[in-house]
Amino acid sequence: MTDEKIKKIISPDTKKENRIPPGQFESRAKKWPTLNIEKPPEFNIEEWRLTIDGLVRKKIELNYNELKNLGLTEIYADFHCVTSFSILNCTWVGVQALEIKKVVSIHPEAKAVMLYAPGKYTTNLTIEEFFNEDVLLAFQLNGKDLTPLQGFPLRLVVPKLYAYKSIKWINRIEFINENTAGYWEEKGYHLHGDPWGEDRYL
Repeated sequence: MTDEKIKKIISPDTKKENRIPPGQFESRAKKWPTLNIEKPPEFNIEEWRLTIDGLVRKKIELNYNELKNLGLTEIYADFHCVTSFSILNCTWVGVQALEIKKVVSIHPEAKAVMLYAPGKYTTNLTIEEFFNEDVLLAFQLNGKDLTPLQGFPLRLVVPKLYAYKSIKWINRIEFINENTAGYWEEKGYHLHGDPWGEDRYL
């Protein structure tokens, strides 16, 4: 897909005069910091699927190419880790979460999503947060494919919330009827995770 066909979005928070939320510091590390609870899963492009189920009319599974063919978007955003570092000026390329609405019919009682990685990691978002314009199912960061430690083959990017919401290796999206705690949220992390409100812990 040529660059002309990639939609480009600037996350609103990058337009703030002060882009560092309270309690955060700007990381200037040359190497992208990575924090994981598990090792990156093995990836086979022929077998990989993104499952979309729960409160939908029909469960679907998208392979890697089918997902990319929904249309690519580039999002310019900042990245805020709950451990207090922030990385400014990130450019992600992937598929907007909004594109999911084109391939699945969601029941009106769905109020949130639970997001899954192949291991035990999960995280939650309200349906409004998930379908925010700058939320992305990302393949690339700063012009390069994600590394396995960064979330290859696919990670969610939620710029307005702490990075524990930006789940790596995402392979399932479940629509649910209430906002239910995921992996870190069950261990005391905030259900919402807004950096500007310092929603770190409950």
